[in-house]
Amino acid sequence: MIIGPEQLLKLVKKIKLVDGLSQRELTNPEGAGFDLRLGEVYRISGDAFLGETDRKTADVELVKLYVENEKINILIKPNDFFLVKTIETVNMPKNLTASITPRSTTYRSGLMIRAGNVPPGYCGGLTFGIKNEGPVDVVIEMGARFVHIQFSEVSGGGNMYRGQWQGGRVTAVKKEVQV
Repeated sequence: MIIGPEQLLKLVKKIKLVDGLSQRELTNPEGAGFDLRLGEVYRISGDAFLGETDRKTADVELVKLYVENEKINILIKPNDFFLVKTIETVNMPKNLTASITPRSTTYRSGLMIRAGNVPPGYCGGLTFGIKNEGPVDVVIEMGARFVHIQFSEVSGGGNMYRGQWQGGRVTAVKKEVQV
């Protein structure tokens, strides 16, 4: 079952379910979750390895960073791919999971979000991919609402996240054994 905004706002106050929400989301959230804002943009380079037990992600370079009260834009050209991180962070309890989807204006502009599930027990920033799959250049302002997060209850028990991305790091510095 998807958790509605009234209950989510109570969890924001009680356990900081989502930290760093905009005033708009704290007072008048839309839909059945929260809109999240663009906080960091990274270009990836080098190479990556995804093995059975060992992994190494690509190298990253910070391209843009949200600074409060500053108008900072990023140009995303057709076929550009970046890793992005939201301004907001999450503190997932054992009984909740979350899904991230693009806001409709995001994909109406040609930008596709490569995101997935946020598991129970995960705490930290949210990092995922964004790619311009459209035929036009897109300028997006740092701090713009670009994805929506919805929370669902986990029934029948769930396991807490124990992966190495806890805390919200963006990449692995070296090859590492998976937990």
